[in-house]
Amino acid sequence: MNITNNKYSELVALHKMETIKWNDKEYKMPFDADYTRQKADAFKEVIIVKNRFNGEPALLPWFAVAVYDTLMGAEQFGDVKTLRKGLDWFSKYFTKEYYTLLD
Repeated sequence: MNITNNKYSELVALHKMETIKWNDKEYKMPFDADYTRQKADAFKEVIIVKNRFNGEPALLPWFAVAVYDTLMGAEQFGDVKTLRKGLDWFSKYFTKEYYTLLD
């Protein structure tokens, strides 16, 4: 299933999804999770995330922040499989942000 920027009605029916459509591009999500949001305008939301070591900022859509947060948790718990999966996803879909935040 896909979430599109302008179709809030699709959001209501979604629970778990594999692909998110954002700004006319599709993102295959790396984790089986509930990426739905409660507000229609959430699809326009971008969030500033700062590199935890040097403070360099990166703008990410809300769903990429969810992946980033999962990565940070995986690192804390030593979950190498989840960490690798998330890092690969970031390097594929958000290469510039990957180098800013995770490299």
